Amino acid sequence: MYPDNTLTPKEAIRLCALGILADGTMRYSALATEVRHFVGHMIGPSLDVLAPSIELLKYEGLVTPLDGKGMEDDASLEITEDGKAEMHALLTANIRAGATELNKLIIALKFRFLHLLEKPKQADQADLLIDVYENALARLDNLRQYHADDDGYLVSWLDHDIETVEARIAWLRSFRAQLGA
Repeated sequence: MYPDNTLTPKEAIRLCALGILADGTMRYSALATEVRHFVGHMIGPSLDVLAPSIELLKYEGLVTPLDGKGMEDDASLEITEDGKAEMHALLTANIRAGATELNKLIIALKFRFLHLLEKPKQADQADLLIDVYENALARLDNLRQYHADDDGYLVSWLDHDIETVEARIAWLRSFRAQLGA
């Protein structure tokens, strides 16, 4: 993790793989395909990060092959208790400020695997996301105020972004209310 307790790209891939396995055993080749599919559709292909990250899971004791097999394509894998603990740590990590492609992936991963956390932890993650977007809104509002009298189209674009972030905050608050806890 980065010093601010946010995920690196490799850790996002690790979270994806561990989360998928937390839902049930899967063959190595299917796991690699699932991870590649999800990440590829969220941020584009990232083959340089995918394979090594998944391979390391076995060597670090986070997944184990069934039937004593190695990491061959047909080996079925399951998550270990250490893997579940690692997944929990990754799933509850902070989110860096800014709207990066990595953040988009991490937020999508949080929503994909949020159900694997206990309700109070789910609520904590919803609160974290609300804070992330409220901070983004404050930055956009500040920038809009600074450029309010400028010529051009920046203010119009910022108004659009502000509306989008406000809608996301409203959705997150509604989601958080549904979680209770």
